[in-house]
Amino acid sequence: MLPRALIRSLITSAAILFISHSHVISHAIASEPVATIESEHLTFRIERVANNLEHPWAVTRLPDGRYLVSERSGNLILITENGDKQTLPGLPDVSTHGQGGLLDVSLHPRFGEAGGEHDWVYFTWSKPDGQLTRTALSRGKWQGETLTDIELVFEQDRASSPGRHYGSRLAWLPDGTLLMSIGDRGRDPSRAQASDDHAGSTLRLTATGDVPDDNPFIDDTNTLDEIYTQGNRNIQGMIVRENGEPWATEHGPRTGDELNYLQPGKNYGWPEVSRGNDYATNEPIGANTLPGMVDPVYVFTGRFAPSGLAEVTSNDFAPWQGQLLAGGLGSETLIRLALEGQKVTQEEVLLEGQLGRIRDVHQSPKGGIYLLTDESPAALYRLKPQAK
Repeated sequence: MLPRALIRSLITSAAILFISHSHVISHAIASEPVATIESEHLTFRIERVANNLEHPWAVTRLPDGRYLVSERSGNLILITENGDKQTLPGLPDVSTHGQGGLLDVSLHPRFGEAGGEHDWVYFTWSKPDGQLTRTALSRGKWQGETLTDIELVFEQDRASSPGRHYGSRLAWLPDGTLLMSIGDRGRDPSRAQASDDHAGSTLRLTATGDVPDDNPFIDDTNTLDEIYTQGNRNIQGMIVRENGEPWATEHGPRTGDELNYLQPGKNYGWPEVSRGNDYATNEPIGANTLPGMVDPVYVFTGRFAPSGLAEVTSNDFAPWQGQLLAGGLGSETLIRLALEGQKVTQEEVLLEGQLGRIRDVHQSPKGGIYLLTDESPAALYRLKPQAK
């Protein structure tokens, strides 16, 4: 395995070359291997799919092999397998203050079926409301090259000061309902414990943004019907595993980042329970555990800053089958987590600093594993197994 410093130097040099001569060699650079990593169970190489992205937030792969990538600036980018990019028109005006912008992007689970009835692209964004903002969900009908019939599907119940903790990950349950995370919005963490407030929760919605009639609080007049879980600080990694279980990675304050198994109607504690510390005083926030609140399955070491989560189901990565890949922002890491039931039995750091801040981790239905970095310029990368 190449030394980490040399790997990063090679990646940086390739990026500079791409930026200087993209009009000539964009196709050649797009699939050029930039690193080979020897992990405990698998040797894999990293290939660059596309470069020159501006603070991208999420990636999903279309059935025809192209990619959709969201940028926080409000752009939705269509990327070919050769790395060519075009910006799609018609997206709403987003608030780009702080952590806001165009955020997650997800396809309807029946996207690509004959007739195109379900060819919807869903995206979350920070919706301006005067001087305030809300986390919002919209969708548009895919027409092969662009989105049409863009409509607002859902927005959180109250607007607040812009810039922080929008949450905004999306994940589809097996019954066709949609989970959506909303952060505590940063100013008042106690909102995550308020039953009449969407902040600091995950929501469960129908494909049209309505409330499923079997949501956990549907008969509780004190709790908003959309709420699926409460006490979540800021979920920025969320998946539904192949077995139907929803899992999430969640930002703690100063340390205390969590991996949680999301169970309907449960309270995950924030800010009454936390494994992290206050930013100003470095003193612990809340208790380690409390009755009636769910403890994390796993607490990441140090300041991991989680964003992006995927389960490996691809036969190409057979040694990692059923395991989770979690991306880290400030830590610049990609971590593999092996599970037995609801317990983490093994952790391996696969990447640490080679690519920079990792914003999203995505496994496509065809088995490819993709990473987005969070920079400007940033890049979309593909992992490929390599025979030893």
